[in-house]
Amino acid sequence: MADQRQRSLSTSGESLYHVLGLDKNATSDDIKKSYRKLALKYHPDKNPDNPEAADKFKEINNAHAILTDATKRNIYDKYGSLGLYVAEQFGEENVNTYFVLSSWWAKALFVVCGLLTCCYCCCCLCCCFNCCCGKCKPKAP
Repeated sequence: MADQRQRSLSTSGESLYHVLGLDKNATSDDIKKSYRKLALKYHPDKNPDNPEAADKFKEINNAHAILTDATKRNIYDKYGSLGLYVAEQFGEENVNTYFVLSSWWAKALFVVCGLLTCCYCCCCLCCCFNCCCGKCKPKAP
């Protein structure tokens, strides 16, 4: 396991299609046909003395599992394997939010708001302490 190469997380969303020998615009029927053909070819029972075939079979199964699930395929097409990793860590419904918040403009907006509010002190003082020692405190009836 130590000599296995580390895979980097891609953002292109191409390699799972290449594993199955398909284009990115393949239909679910194309995916199913290609999977069956390759699964029969690389199945460990048909290649008992070939560990590379077993590894290839695992890759084919992984590609098929992701590309046949509509939600995972959509995430993979938009964000690549990095998107799948984020979906695994934070949930599939939070992938778009993660990529929006990790964009350069969201980070810049956070910094600008921090600078304009003196490291967010104004926000804290207004919300928690009713502005500058209670000057804006609501008046009692």
